[in-house]
Amino acid sequence: MRRPLIAGVSAAGLVAVLTFGAAVAPVRSSDTSATTGSAAAGAPASGSAPASVAALQKRLREQPHDAAGWAALGFAYVEKARVTGDTTYYPKAEGVLQRSLKESAGNDVALAGLGALAAARHDFHGALRHADRALAANPYGQRAAAVRVDALVELGRNDDALAAARRADARRPGIPIFTRLAYVRELRGEVREARRVLDLARGSAIEPGDRAYIAVQLGELAWNDGDLDRAGREYAEALRVSPGHLPALDGQARVRAARGDVKGALADRAEIVRRLPLPEYLAGYGELLETAGRPDEAKRQYAVAAAWARIAKANGVEADLETALFESDHGDPKAALRAARAEYDRRCPAPRGSGAGKVRQCSVHAADALAWALHVNGRDEEALPYARQAVATGYRRPQFRAHLGVIEKALGKRPGGGRDLEDAS
Repeated sequence: MRRPLIAGVSAAGLVAVLTFGAAVAPVRSSDTSATTGSAAAGAPASGSAPASVAALQKRLREQPHDAAGWAALGFAYVEKARVTGDTTYYPKAEGVLQRSLKESAGNDVALAGLGALAAARHDFHGALRHADRALAANPYGQRAAAVRVDALVELGRNDDALAAARRADARRPGIPIFTRLAYVRELRGEVREARRVLDLARGSAIEPGDRAYIAVQLGELAWNDGDLDRAGREYAEALRVSPGHLPALDGQARVRAARGDVKGALADRAEIVRRLPLPEYLAGYGELLETAGRPDEAKRQYAVAAAWARIAKANGVEADLETALFESDHGDPKAALRAARAEYDRRCPAPRGSGAGKVRQCSVHAADALAWALHVNGRDEEALPYARQAVATGYRRPQFRAHLGVIEKALGKRPGGGRDLEDAS
């Protein structure tokens, strides 16, 4: 069964998942790495535009022992991957960040860069290790603190992520930390507090990109609560302050589709994939094309999404979460299940002595992907605990609730299944 249209992927959520960043794919806030969603494209930039790759390359040709310059180039390459979708920048980033460490062993900026790169490649254990090393060298490093929060979120360690975000806020507050603190609150079901933090962040934001990103996060809170009017206003505000802001355009497309404006949603999605052909955008566009009775065009979008996963893997990205979600809805159920299990085990390895296949502390995104892959393979009894795990924190993502509802209904649990399906529609 294909995901309900209204509960489809978004750059701010699953980019959560898919992305380049510390979220899917799924962390929505990332100032230095290309999360999901997550996290996400369009994340706040901590107050300044990314350094020019060409300018940094020129400087380093003149001053090849500049450790800070090499670290800055590494961050610039990760950022370049985020805004272009080109994963070939990741090996380049790794090389220049290692060069920075060669020039200045243990420098915290390069270590934070390696953490951002690891998160972008979905190696969240590695991201956490690098962030911890960077913070040991410089406890006030905002980039490393942000990466650390992202990694903890993606490993399902939400209590630790909240503590890390609070610590970072006490040491060096700023929009990159505020947005992460809000996201952790949202994951814990504390929507009112998440909105309060984002409102405070909006009051301190100056850069258009930061203001747009915060508006999108507020839009996501409203979207997840089913408040289309409020969500639409926030996405429109993001587009007003930063025209063409992709996550806002994605949100606007979802609101339009939910209201039955398929033509408007298709126009938005076509623009998004033209500028940034990431799998979550391509899949969303393909699903809309199917809704509009254009299946051949939809298949072309799915083919591009599958190709992206192969290219990303070749450049060091662990793309199993993307593969699991895509194959569950548009491809091979068995491949979906293999990928979903691999992602769940990678993010949340079983403690010694525990049995294989047991539900354990894990990312809500990985739990949902495994639940849905089990469902499309007809294994709903096994799927149910993982589907419940995905919503157990209080996070109200429509896709998760829709998946739980479908699984419960398949098992004959009509009261619960019906309620979850209704909530997600």
